[in-house]
Amino acid sequence: MSTPQVTIRDVWAHNFEREMNIVRGVVEKFPYIAMDTEFPGVVARPIGTFKTTSDYHYQTLRCNVDLLKVIQVGLTFSDGNGNVAPGTCTWQFNLKFSIKDDMYAQDSIELLRQSGLDFKRHMDEGIEVDVFGEMLTTSGVVLNEDVRWLSFHSGYDFGYLLKVLSCDSMPADEETFFDLIHTYFPNIYDIKFLMKSCKNLKGGLNELANNLNVQRIGPQHQAGSDSLLTCAVFFKLRQLYFDGVIDERKYVGVLYGLGVPYQQSGDR
Repeated sequence: MSTPQVTIRDVWAHNFEREMNIVRGVVEKFPYIAMDTEFPGVVARPIGTFKTTSDYHYQTLRCNVDLLKVIQVGLTFSDGNGNVAPGTCTWQFNLKFSIKDDMYAQDSIELLRQSGLDFKRHMDEGIEVDVFGEMLTTSGVVLNEDVRWLSFHSGYDFGYLLKVLSCDSMPADEETFFDLIHTYFPNIYDIKFLMKSCKNLKGGLNELANNLNVQRIGPQHQAGSDSLLTCAVFFKLRQLYFDGVIDERKYVGVLYGLGVPYQQSGDR
């Protein structure tokens, strides 16, 4: 990944439409999109019996995504060589969220507050989630076979985006979930899954970045900075451990910790 001067653009309700018009043009030349979200933690666990461990993980994801609201979405745009879009390469979308009215896990909110999130501003100036979903659907970012999504341990991230885009509850089962994910996000790389093929790599995004000597720009636990770091880490990982080429048939579409990837669902 090249290291020019980069800008993380904060997006609120007042500049949302203008910035989305810019994003529409950017994605055509920079179709590798690193994505991260910030959400208010985990507040519920499913009860009952589960077919597999991954089914339990999915049902946990499902009940929490249904109950909670996404707070931030970060998108970083680059080309296939890791060169980020010039000028602004990262957009940090700040959604409407109310500490007073919306559910959350207290420890997660405190962590986000310590990382610099302004929850009063999210309440007063945040983007309405239905407006965000509508504009994202027609942006060229989703429903696009040419886009490659870069992420890290991203089941919840894509769960929240799916909820925003579909304006519906999460599917009851993993297979339907992956069918919808495949429709909206045809090509996903989850770095946490890629790490399983890399000797001596473990831990979270920050630990991996440190091991790869990738420097963070911006504050940790903010979606813009995390998506920018995800972008840099992906291309460094591809260079050092995959000789610059990752086999899409093996790695695309797997969300770490969940079930069979959607491109193999017919073989279940």
